Amino acid sequence: MSLAARLSAIDEQIADAARLAGRDAGELTRIVVTKFHPASLVSDLAALGVTDVGENRQQELTAKRTDLEDLRVRWHFIGQAQTNKAAAIRRSADVVHSVDRDRLADALHRAAESDDVLDVLVQVNLTQDAGRGGISPESALALADHIAELPSLRLRGVMAVAPLDEEPASAFARLRSVADAVRAQHPDASWISAGMTADFVPAIDAGATHLRIGSAITGPRPVRG
Repeated sequence: MSLAARLSAIDEQIADAARLAGRDAGELTRIVVTKFHPASLVSDLAALGVTDVGENRQQELTAKRTDLEDLRVRWHFIGQAQTNKAAAIRRSADVVHSVDRDRLADALHRAAESDDVLDVLVQVNLTQDAGRGGISPESALALADHIAELPSLRLRGVMAVAPLDEEPASAFARLRSVADAVRAQHPDASWISAGMTADFVPAIDAGATHLRIGSAITGPRPVRG
């Protein structure tokens, strides 16, 4: 299938899932994850009407944004962020989905230039593995409160990856509970970033607003030497 055909097929599946969930597909943001693909693919996606792209690695995000500085797309950083790379991430990202600790939020805030405001989400760890990215569900609201006190950051909501050893529907239901608690304290934090190629249907059913979809649209990732 061509890139255009893969994009169209995924958009049809998203629309079908939204309809089954009683939701408007127009409320959903489809983020195309272009990890390891060349910057030219982002240009091709933009030519097909894609407005939101995601990157997992700071170096790759920085390089692509530099190469495509005139391209009108919204850049989402969705990978694990190191505090010492916060300034570089902030310079290149329009949205950071993976804020999982106070120190990272503080570092992103300190990296602000002039009066710009960065959209951020609290990453929630839905597994029992503390080594995985994300803050525990029990601590997510406290982190959200902390972010809300930093004037150069705009708290948008929550993000999570479904565990491999659990049904996505139950995991996303728990994320929805966290999202509801955050939104009760911060009404503008209405985003739920959840759902990838294999599990975006239950994510939509659970209220996801932002879907992160990669190879089903981009094709297999290039082999890296």
